[in-house]
Amino acid sequence: MSDIIVQNLLSPVVLFFVLGLLAAIFKSDLKFPNGLSEGLSIYLLIAIGLKGGIELSQYSLHSVIKPIVATLLIGGIIPFIILFIMRLMKMDFKNSIGLAATYGSISIVTYGAAVSFLDSNGIHYEGFMNAMVVLMESPAILVSIFLMKVMERNDTTLNIPTHSIGFMPASVKMIDKEVIRESLFGKSILLLLGSLVIGLSLGEEIKPIVKPLFMDLYSSILILFLLNMGLIAGERLPEVRQHGMKLLIFGLSIPLFLGTLGVLMGNSIGLSLGGATLMGVLAGSASYIAAPAALKTSVPEANPSIYLGLSLGVTFPLNLIIGIPFYYEIAKLLN
Repeated sequence: MSDIIVQNLLSPVVLFFVLGLLAAIFKSDLKFPNGLSEGLSIYLLIAIGLKGGIELSQYSLHSVIKPIVATLLIGGIIPFIILFIMRLMKMDFKNSIGLAATYGSISIVTYGAAVSFLDSNGIHYEGFMNAMVVLMESPAILVSIFLMKVMERNDTTLNIPTHSIGFMPASVKMIDKEVIRESLFGKSILLLLGSLVIGLSLGEEIKPIVKPLFMDLYSSILILFLLNMGLIAGERLPEVRQHGMKLLIFGLSIPLFLGTLGVLMGNSIGLSLGGATLMGVLAGSASYIAAPAALKTSVPEANPSIYLGLSLGVTFPLNLIIGIPFYYEIAKLLN
């Protein structure tokens, strides 16, 4: 596995991320304009959605039903795992919800880096896995915020009693409409889902139009985005250290654990070596776009320096450097 780790470390996407990280650590004046940063995010969301839709149009519902069910299942289970761990760590309830939503959702850029890793090594993966990115974006956000609403109305101390997790009294109101709107129609999910539907509806006939911009230039745009992510991650590293070694260990270990669960899930439903690897990436990555956007309005008491600092400053680089080749090796052993 050491050869794969070295290869991943020397890939352009990782090296440019490290460059941004170093620029932030040494307080360089390198900055990305807000408009450019936003534009890069929009580009990646559309590119992944279109590619997923075009690929998905080539498969029958029968061939993708198992991956869809598996993706939704693991996306809904992860928040419960995170909440249980946070209870053991004695983390307060609102920040526990923040971490549950963040780690249950996914990092689109980590997934994009994993696809580049597989493509560069000639490893086959099912094209419909790009569509699974869209499906796994929101379940954890919805489940986490739903659990918060349940606990707020049934536990005034805002602790997480083990007997309450997964239990919903009949008197509890469902998630507020505004929360559902924020989760389902936020920028990230809207662009991903919209692009996916367009790609699915038009199929291969749209490929000549979108290929020059959204496929041929994808790897180059990803480099620019990761350079910017390196700058942001470097700025947030001190914030993570303020919350103690336990959180740092959590941010380094939980992705590998969840990623392994994802690989096991992918292998159990018959995905290829590359497909199981990508399922591991989906389970092991943490959101720094969709989840933080939803948490900002739905759980304002949660501290962004905890959930965003960990996802972007710890888990994101861990997955780029170690996680992706680790999930691949686990998938290879099982395959």
